Amino acid sequence: MSLIKNWLPPAPSTNASAGFAALSAVALLALIPMWLYAGEQWRLSLGVLCGLLAGISAALAWNSRPKPEKMAEAIANSGATEKPFSWPDLVAAIPDPTIVLNRSSVVLNYNAAALAIFERLTQGRPLEHVSRDPELIAAVTGAFETAQKRKAMLLPRGGGGQRFIATVAPFGGEAGQPAVAALITIHDESEQHRALEMRTDFVANASHELRTPLASVRGFIETLQGPARNDEVAHDRFLKIMAEQAERMTRLIDDLLLLSRVEEKANLNPTGQVRLSELLNEVVRALTPVSEERQITITVEPESSPLVAKGERDELFQVFHNLIENAVKYGRVGGSVKVHLRESERDPSKKRVAVTVTDDGPGIAPEHLPRLTERFYRVSTEHSRRIGGTGLGLAIAKHILTRHQGELSVDSVVGRGTTFKVSLPKYK
Repeated sequence: MSLIKNWLPPAPSTNASAGFAALSAVALLALIPMWLYAGEQWRLSLGVLCGLLAGISAALAWNSRPKPEKMAEAIANSGATEKPFSWPDLVAAIPDPTIVLNRSSVVLNYNAAALAIFERLTQGRPLEHVSRDPELIAAVTGAFETAQKRKAMLLPRGGGGQRFIATVAPFGGEAGQPAVAALITIHDESEQHRALEMRTDFVANASHELRTPLASVRGFIETLQGPARNDEVAHDRFLKIMAEQAERMTRLIDDLLLLSRVEEKANLNPTGQVRLSELLNEVVRALTPVSEERQITITVEPESSPLVAKGERDELFQVFHNLIENAVKYGRVGGSVKVHLRESERDPSKKRVAVTVTDDGPGIAPEHLPRLTERFYRVSTEHSRRIGGTGLGLAIAKHILTRHQGELSVDSVVGRGTTFKVSLPKYK
């Protein structure tokens, strides 16, 4: 085989070698019958010729096989015509705000997200002319000096409480040599910071709300154990106050647990259906003792047609119980509370129902309205505690309505009363 390969001239191409091999094979097949029927004097010559053609065919077939090195080269060059990526492409693809600096802290590149934070960001401009934040500049300087990542906190001017964390990562230097460039990536941690602040405020407020009645109970216990040990009149009076404070702590803990359960289900869409007129009448019956004590009349105006809302009955009961109870407790003694149910008139195509709860009490000043649904916020702290409020009722109602894709709004005029409006999706 090797002798035949050496004898043959180099094949012009793989395709040509394959073609010659095929012709040789055809010629060989044609000579074999001639050899079978030829006489003795021709058989030797035809046999030599057949052997020669077989060798040529095999050699050409071997020469036309795919070469591993050629295949590897073809694979390596398969993407040679594609456009190679560049720094601008890479930086633009990063979702977080990103800036590339050279060794002199001059901006080499940046993406659109970074430009939204730094209005003066321009290619070729020194970082000091883009941001004067001392912590960021110090982080960049330290990253180049130590060849290690540095972090800096950014507080943009007029950012409305925004808070960013910038990570400066040096790169491009040889082993043991200073970096030649740095990549600044900025992560927005505003939401996490706001959540942390809300959690901290919540714990502080809850602790304060519990500490006040607890301190009162402990004080009365010490008095009963000491100076008033044998005072029967003081016993009755102090025990009554202690029972009221214990009830106050119980209500607060119940509301905290309810708020926690509502928040746990915040991402679960309600699937039930609630006949609102029946639900509202049930709430009014539950609040009858409170309304009779303050001589307040609660009226539920009849609906013109059956209105069914999409939602969970127990949670919506809690919403309207809080709203109507507030109207009774904060309303005018001897006054009235009106509950009205109707189909939403704002956008009939959205198929929503609206429930309004209106009292004729003293009303709420405009500066308090935006904060009514904040946890533990009270218009009058003393009055709220005196009537047993925990400061969580409207916060619970807001969380429940958010889960139900509902809305809560309030309209009040000082001296004339307050109206709370609830809008809910209509069931089918």
